[in-house]
Amino acid sequence: MSTTEEKPTTSEPRKTPIEAPTPESKPEPRPELTPDQQTKYTTLLEKAKSFTDIKCTTTNKDKDKQDKSGPITEHERAWLTRECILRYLRATNWTVKESEQRLLDTLAWRREYGIDDFTPEYISPEQETGKQIIVGFDKQGRPCQYLNPGRQNTDSSPRQIHHLFYMVERVTDMMPAGVEKLNLMINFKPSKQRQNTSVPVSTAREVLHILQSHYPERLGKALIINVPWIVWGFFKIIKPFMHPVTREKLKFNEDMTQFVPSSQLWSSDWNGDMDFDYDHSIYWPALNDMCRRRRDEKMARWKAAGSQIGESEDYLAGGTDVSVTGFKYLGPEADGHGSEVDVVQEKLAGTTLENGEQGVAA
Repeated sequence: MSTTEEKPTTSEPRKTPIEAPTPESKPEPRPELTPDQQTKYTTLLEKAKSFTDIKCTTTNKDKDKQDKSGPITEHERAWLTRECILRYLRATNWTVKESEQRLLDTLAWRREYGIDDFTPEYISPEQETGKQIIVGFDKQGRPCQYLNPGRQNTDSSPRQIHHLFYMVERVTDMMPAGVEKLNLMINFKPSKQRQNTSVPVSTAREVLHILQSHYPERLGKALIINVPWIVWGFFKIIKPFMHPVTREKLKFNEDMTQFVPSSQLWSSDWNGDMDFDYDHSIYWPALNDMCRRRRDEKMARWKAAGSQIGESEDYLAGGTDVSVTGFKYLGPEADGHGSEVDVVQEKLAGTTLENGEQGVAA
């Protein structure tokens, strides 16, 4: 049987996200923890398991806002993965007390900022021109998030920054097992609609603060092209506010095929082989449906393994079917009658949940 008709025609540009990296793309290996680092991780894990309430703070200018303090939620517990805890430890040079406070600060920020409440419909007006696009993966399997300031279509507002971090959250949804970082791909090429593609310094400082405070150890590289003199000046101004490690990740006007496979690198300005054309009516629902499906799958696996704080992101992403507790996931089709799922869950209910909690956390 011929498979010719099953292949997409080469003349039609891609209009949807890419599901996975190339087979040749390999995640960077994680370093083994030293005995001291393992001890510090175990200590912080136990502290994280004892989180019961998230305390949000309001300033005088925010006193009219609703206090969002309250008990830790199921999704917040699921967010506290093994790798998440380790990212905060690395970001604080393995200082347990500081890491604990930063985890609590981020949980509070996520509530106050409303990061999990932004809907595709709310963000959609910012996205209509494709000024941000998630498509393709680099040679280490990290998703690529393209920023196209020349496609800016709205006036400065909080929603512009909400848009950026909504997309960062979608990038994390797209990360394959073994991958914890993303690539920012920034093209400062002007357009007929927008000649000045620089960003206000105040906005850049806010974005950098959020990235460094609440998304530690998430940036793989920032690959930047078509940098005009005014933007070079902007980078000179903003550079002192960047962490030294962050500054080392910036790459300007290089041959980007050394970082991203040509087949998954955008042809437009980036010299890749991927012919991509942004069509909001096609791309936006496709991206959100793909990410929603992946979040649902991760939550199903998290609940099946006993709703553990400190669960493995590799297990949640499907890189392994064995959780940190030794639970083996048999898939959503398992009916639970005498299955391995039930046997292990019964053991987990009696041995791994703390503070008298039983089953799935509320």
